[in-house]
Amino acid sequence: MADQTIQRVEIDGGVVVGVDSSASSLRALVLAAEEARRRNAALHVVRAWSLRTAPRPADCPPSVMPSMDEFQETVRADTERLVDEKLGDHSDLRVEFHIVHSPSPQALLSASKGADLLVVGHRGRGGFAGLMLGSVAEQCVRHAACPVLVVRPNV
Repeated sequence: MADQTIQRVEIDGGVVVGVDSSASSLRALVLAAEEARRRNAALHVVRAWSLRTAPRPADCPPSVMPSMDEFQETVRADTERLVDEKLGDHSDLRVEFHIVHSPSPQALLSASKGADLLVVGHRGRGGFAGLMLGSVAEQCVRHAACPVLVVRPNV
């Protein structure tokens, strides 16, 4: 199998959303899809992963270390499943997946260089639950090359 591991995101226009399976990022996904529809633009779903955060391939025995390509494909399948579950029928929307073996801030900031809008959840799965803004969202707000929409939970 050829090396399919991607380490940076390069796009040309559209709405970018960071997804990590947290409730906040899934809400961001829904709002990013609405914004992409309003703009008649592509929705770029970015999911950064590492060996620590990637779901393990289901068909890989516990005593075997999966290849990077196997992790990449498992993360892609998991992300596609999340998008299908949250957006339902999204045939009216051009969705492009960017599954990136990279820290989240770097993946999102590289995508922001070509994006019209970057959408992120207020905080992801890590860190401290009481934070108003997670570290990834904070870095995006400070360093993105395009406007950033930070999505708070629906309360």
